[in-house]
Amino acid sequence: MKFILSWLWNIKLHNKILLGLLLGAFFGAWLNVSKYELIFQFKVDGKEQTVKIEKWDRIDVIDIQNRNVLATFGKDDQLKLLNYFQSLSKPEKTKLVFIVTKITANDPAKESTQEFQDINKIEKVKTIPLYIKPIGTLFIRLLTFIAIPLVLASLIVGASSLGNIRTVGKIGAKMMLFYFCLIAIAITIGLTLANTIRPGDRLSTEAREKLLVEFSPNIQAKIAESVDLNVINTIVNIVPTNPIAAMANAEMLQIVFFALMVGITLTMIRKEKSEPVIRFFDGFSDMMIRMVEIIMKLAPIGVFALISATVSEFGFDILQTLFWYALTLIIGLTIHQFIVLGLTVKIFAGMNPIKFFRGIRDVMLISFTSSSSAATLPVNMECCEVNLGVPKKITSFVLPLGATINMDGTSMYQAVAAVFIAQVYGVELHLSEQLIILLTALLASIGTAPVPGVGIIMLIIVLRSVNIPEEGIALILGVDRFLDMCRTVVNTSGDAAVATCIAKSEGVLNNKIVHTA
Repeated sequence: MKFILSWLWNIKLHNKILLGLLLGAFFGAWLNVSKYELIFQFKVDGKEQTVKIEKWDRIDVIDIQNRNVLATFGKDDQLKLLNYFQSLSKPEKTKLVFIVTKITANDPAKESTQEFQDINKIEKVKTIPLYIKPIGTLFIRLLTFIAIPLVLASLIVGASSLGNIRTVGKIGAKMMLFYFCLIAIAITIGLTLANTIRPGDRLSTEAREKLLVEFSPNIQAKIAESVDLNVINTIVNIVPTNPIAAMANAEMLQIVFFALMVGITLTMIRKEKSEPVIRFFDGFSDMMIRMVEIIMKLAPIGVFALISATVSEFGFDILQTLFWYALTLIIGLTIHQFIVLGLTVKIFAGMNPIKFFRGIRDVMLISFTSSSSAATLPVNMECCEVNLGVPKKITSFVLPLGATINMDGTSMYQAVAAVFIAQVYGVELHLSEQLIILLTALLASIGTAPVPGVGIIMLIIVLRSVNIPEEGIALILGVDRFLDMCRTVVNTSGDAAVATCIAKSEGVLNNKIVHTA
């Protein structure tokens, strides 16, 4: 036992994280949430009661007043029932009776029923992985709360350390060119694969109807909160009216604009005035990076908790239904990750792709677990500086902007999803419509917040641009969490690749660094 503990303590962090990920997947699959159990929470004479329902055969929803049957759910309809209940308003729930029917195994003609009314909550029976999920959530919150102050301090230091506004403009132009080219390539790969594999044509009518019934209630709120893409408004809204409010509301583009303005302005005032300010933010940035190192000690435990909860709750069954859609996107993400980004760092940074990917192992693992570019940003900055030899003045300028603007994986996902949904609905997309998808996904990526799940909102904008039914998002919602994890890896890896290439173009990349622990 002592030998095992000693071995675990001494292995490298990225191996600990990978071990946590694999053990979490097995643990979650072993203790998966049952599809045939539910918890009913209801009131009887004003007192809260909880009952566990197992292996029902039928659940009927009846109106209290006229006893009409409003809905019926079979033994395999757990998810449909949960979605139906969540779609009800609070007053509607008080007017309904849920009748649970079980058929006796020895006598099929004999039934037993239970009636429940005034129900507050219906939920799945939690397993151990769901109870430990808050540990993983805490780890992600620790990384996320660092992100905004780190972006602010790093960008101020980065912009001011570049020397003058001409240098800032030159590096900024290179960065935007790299980002937009990589996004355009990602979207093109996605469109090409979706048109070649045609995953939408491989989805059966039965599977389509089942997915729409199960996930349509979940997508209505997303459709309601989405907004139309307006380039002018997006540009105008980059400028904050109140920088403090922008930081409080995590408006990343506004924070980036404010930080850049402060950093550039510091280069225009007398040195004796600017130096104390720059030193303060430089020290603040170093403090945040040191905090990252401390928090990363918890990464293996956090990754284990998050992955086990995700696998336990969602399982792998949904992948069978949406296999071709998920496979199409994963192939595209793999091509972009290892071929496009590998060639990019080889050609423009003169770096061996193997060294590059070894250097960002922690970044890829944390991205996959957190599904958040913002939460991964502190780790990305540390890996680029320590493992790849990118100087702080480049990482502090390029990476925070990349976490906000560069969304290679998310843009590819929007392209593949749009074509998939169009194919399912029989909507023919000509070259002109696919070019509109490319342009819309490119512009939408700029406004995509670096947090989990927001890609769904931006996808609605893409679908509207070519008149594809928005409700079709319900078709892909079941695997969105898993694919969100995959595409975030490509997003953050793209940021690191661009930072490395820009450092090389500026002649400041330290290729001699080989430390990849």
